[in-house]
Amino acid sequence: MNRFKTSKFKNTTPKIAKKDGWINNVRAGSISCQGNHIKANSKLVAFNIEQAGGGMLGLSSVKPGSDGQWAVTQISCHSDLVTDMDFSPFDESLLATCSGDETVKLWRLCDPEQEQPSTPELTLRPGQGRLELVHFHPTSSGLLAVSTTNSPLIWDTNRQDGPLAVLEQHSDQLQSMSWKRDGSLLASSCKDKMLRVFDPRAQLTPVQSAKSLQNNKDSRIQWARDDLLLTTGFDMMRSREVRLWDSRKLSSSISSVSLGTSSGLLIPLFDEDTGLLILAGMGDTVVDCFEVSSTEPFLSQVSHCLTDTSTRGVAMVPKLSLDVMSCEVMRLLQLTDSCIVPISYQVPRKQSGQEFHDDLYPDTAGTTPAMSAEEWWKGGNKQVEKVSLQPDKRPKPKVTQAKQMPAKKDPTRRESKEDLAPGCSTSSSPLSTPSSSAVPSRSPSSTSGLSSGFLPSPSQSAKTIQSLLGPTSKYRHIQGVVMHRDTHITNMRGLNLTTPGECDGFCVNRQRVAVPLAISGGQIAIFERSQPGRLPETALPTIQNSVNVVDFSWDPFDTHRLAVAGDDAKIRVWLVPQGGLKETLTEPELILQGHTEKIYSIKFHPLASGLLVSSSYDLTVKLWNLETGEQVKVLTGHQDQVFGIAWSPDGKLLATVCKDGKVRIYDPRKSTAPVQEGPGPEGPRGARVVWVCEGKYLLVSGFDSRSERGLYLYSTDSLSSGAIASVKINVSPSTLIPFYDPDTSVVILTGKGLAFLPKTECNVRDVEIAVGLMLTKTTIEPVAFRVPRVKKEFFQDDMYTDTAVWWEPALTASAWLSGSNGQHKKISLKPKDMTPVSEAPKEAPVRKYLPSSVYLEEKTDEQKKEELLSAMVAKLGNMDDPLPQESFQGVDEDEWED
Repeated sequence: MNRFKTSKFKNTTPKIAKKDGWINNVRAGSISCQGNHIKANSKLVAFNIEQAGGGMLGLSSVKPGSDGQWAVTQISCHSDLVTDMDFSPFDESLLATCSGDETVKLWRLCDPEQEQPSTPELTLRPGQGRLELVHFHPTSSGLLAVSTTNSPLIWDTNRQDGPLAVLEQHSDQLQSMSWKRDGSLLASSCKDKMLRVFDPRAQLTPVQSAKSLQNNKDSRIQWARDDLLLTTGFDMMRSREVRLWDSRKLSSSISSVSLGTSSGLLIPLFDEDTGLLILAGMGDTVVDCFEVSSTEPFLSQVSHCLTDTSTRGVAMVPKLSLDVMSCEVMRLLQLTDSCIVPISYQVPRKQSGQEFHDDLYPDTAGTTPAMSAEEWWKGGNKQVEKVSLQPDKRPKPKVTQAKQMPAKKDPTRRESKEDLAPGCSTSSSPLSTPSSSAVPSRSPSSTSGLSSGFLPSPSQSAKTIQSLLGPTSKYRHIQGVVMHRDTHITNMRGLNLTTPGECDGFCVNRQRVAVPLAISGGQIAIFERSQPGRLPETALPTIQNSVNVVDFSWDPFDTHRLAVAGDDAKIRVWLVPQGGLKETLTEPELILQGHTEKIYSIKFHPLASGLLVSSSYDLTVKLWNLETGEQVKVLTGHQDQVFGIAWSPDGKLLATVCKDGKVRIYDPRKSTAPVQEGPGPEGPRGARVVWVCEGKYLLVSGFDSRSERGLYLYSTDSLSSGAIASVKINVSPSTLIPFYDPDTSVVILTGKGLAFLPKTECNVRDVEIAVGLMLTKTTIEPVAFRVPRVKKEFFQDDMYTDTAVWWEPALTASAWLSGSNGQHKKISLKPKDMTPVSEAPKEAPVRKYLPSSVYLEEKTDEQKKEELLSAMVAKLGNMDDPLPQESFQGVDEDEWED
């Protein structure tokens, strides 16, 4: 009688969201890979985007922000096409990606409105060629199924010594794989028309296999209820079909449905709780819904949905995100060329929106893993604890570090400011905290920053450093102010705001700004600082670097020379003509080749002209002589990614901070190995290093093991002893970029999107101690950091010491390499028409007390009262003057009610 049993889901109706509910600003394009091109969890949605090189992912939120809009950002994940991705079922912020670059990476993501991490938490290198698929295990934490072109791998992410198992190699391309809901079996489909079912813990060969598919064209496999398997593919007549199989007997299917002829692959998505199956065709505008049963009729159609745009990929939102009070039983996200369209499946019920219909919502799998990967590998078969979907019975979400990372944005502030310059904080000396913030004010006429400080109260170690460096600083009231709109460059379009974490995002010098563009060919726009205003709508000439930009830097001694590191392991040196770009540049002045893998970052030498240092994925740091176009030194010793490099102020030493947890100092002219090495920040998420206090200390910004941002101070005489002081700042995904001013010992901490100009660009009449340029999504805005002073008509010589002329070389690259040293000349910043405040005329002191005879004289109580009253009147002003409220029109007494 089961075949005549009425299903409660037979009337499930799809509802396509209105256009104002679509996620726009998406560039999916036509990407060919084995994955579904889009994945979602209860908070985030990740998707493939069409990009040169293909190593980028788009990221958005499942729900709109406070302004009703969806923020869409991009993540640079791999150096080749991202072939598949998967969110962890137990950690909302963890995303696994695999790629044609033969790596699997785990990313700790945050809210799309925040800056995303530039480096993964973990990178796996199976070393077996291109990787096609990645799937988290449904019951165990830290366990992945990864497929190469023709072999599935089982990987415990807590182990770095290789996969747990390498399953039998398929005879042709592996097209799809799927974990069984209880995590015991793994099924795969292959171009050789074979279906295979593996028990990875028992044997490396299939426990069931059969040549069951009729066509070798692309197929997909998906576990359904109990021991049932679903496949989608093509029959002998090239018609699309879906088949249902008993996994214990794969020789013949138990049911099949034909869905007509079309070249687009069918993507299957199955909901275990309701038995509903979604079939979405690639390149089609149709989404079909079936109900799957273990008895006849095995496959029965529920709905046929026509969409407005063709499908590039499709994902299912987790059950815990559904609107259960509206009888929503399933929600899809359809990826199209330019947007993501939510499709809600609802069961029509009376009193929908008022009552919870528990017959539609059986308990569903929770978000707590049943066991570890090691427990599963040893034979464990625990199942994930189920939770109720009834609103008042749902478990409260856990507050974890990962969930605390994204800071809630203030909707009244401009998004671009918080995206690109999430906050600037100043420190009068390394690790001392200011009493006021230096976050730029939005008003050009404003003279104060935000009232709340960026840094927390100083820790004991911070206070120790502050006591070493002197009393309370005169810079503690620094204010950041965005300058007048007349100085802005506006109407900028198509900027690439997702450069790697080791890159500052853009670079500036006294004359011009270089910004990478988010278009193919690694193009860079050059803007002249002398020509502010609105840019024309027409296309501007650019530098065509031909490959994606990973880092770039202006030559400090030549405002026309720009060095650009590309993801092809080459450094190209470009010359910008006098007056700026008038036509597109396609030929660099020089190409430096020597690294074998993509470059992390590049830095010019602070004293020697034509000397450049670069760090690379090949774990080497190379020195280049631009005069000869050759590499001159290769520094070794790094065991992992180099997060940051910095030259010492005297140009003799080079410091690095590395993902292997080490801070190193090199003397490149004496040894290719580090001369000092010590423990660095524990966190694997990024770091920066800068020399402070005349090169006596290293200041490192990084993360601890709990992903909390912090500053660490090291003595350059005893690096091996570790940090002599540290201060915790906050939890945020972006790496703090420190800018150190040696003249004032002030450190300004920023996010990406703020770069500083030479000290000579400061307006000393306004007591500016630093000036930078802030990049937003559409503008470049100058920002001044000022110290409030009363006598601004005088030159504040206590703040402006003679500054180094660091824009002129002290020696050549050849001279430095041969052992010579040099130092910069110094100049005064005092204008000729200003008098130093130290030479200002002294004002006669004002007596603030009465002669002693007054106090010796005996006074009556009445005299004392009168003197006190007179003093108060004098303090408040002339009491004969009418107060403002005395002129206000009152109300007649007869108008008052008794």
